[in-house]
Amino acid sequence: MAFNPSRVRAILFDLDGTLADTDDEYIERAAKMLGPLKALFPQRNPRPALRWALTTAISPLNTLMGFPDILHLDDELVKLSNWLADKMDLQTKGRFVLMEGVEPVLQQLSQTYALGIVTARPERGTHTFLEQFSLQPYFKVIAHAQTAPHTKPYPDPVIWCAEQLGVQTAECVMVGDTSVDVLCGQRAGAQTIGVLCGFGNRSQLQAHGADLIIEHTADLAAVFSVHG
Repeated sequence: MAFNPSRVRAILFDLDGTLADTDDEYIERAAKMLGPLKALFPQRNPRPALRWALTTAISPLNTLMGFPDILHLDDELVKLSNWLADKMDLQTKGRFVLMEGVEPVLQQLSQTYALGIVTARPERGTHTFLEQFSLQPYFKVIAHAQTAPHTKPYPDPVIWCAEQLGVQTAECVMVGDTSVDVLCGQRAGAQTIGVLCGFGNRSQLQAHGADLIIEHTADLAAVFSVHG
């Protein structure tokens, strides 16, 4: 089904790979770790191989994302994640990289639409990201890993956001970079927009039926410019 901007009253954003440039961060960290082995890679650069591996692995990894909810282990995993973050100092400011061009788009869209976040990140990491870049004022609702009974790819967080915003799920659009985001939005009855600036790729997003695929989150400015 073709994307229909005129139906949209609320725009819900994934975080990693959509607002935060997380894939580049992961690749740079891994490239530094592989420094002593760089002679094994073409042109002594492990980054292309790491990006290919990350993109290839994202679909099977996404399939596993719902398992903790099924097994009722999600609360325990979030506690473990927060504990590790504290021990390893992963939640400190400066950790995140904001996707280029995102802040002006959020400013523009928030004038017309209700904005929200739907992420599988725990609450602490989600708010750390927002605080680092002072993005809190743009978002009226935030669904992190523990907000709804189940997280992505279940529809629960989109349904919860719609209820909090006082809109129908059909009036929402879920924006994200992976099939998990598309499935979450579809199952809730929302439209979906896939972005190619994160972990997923065009074939994955098309295979899962994204209503629209754009190159970058910043391109939302053009998508909604004539409907604001």
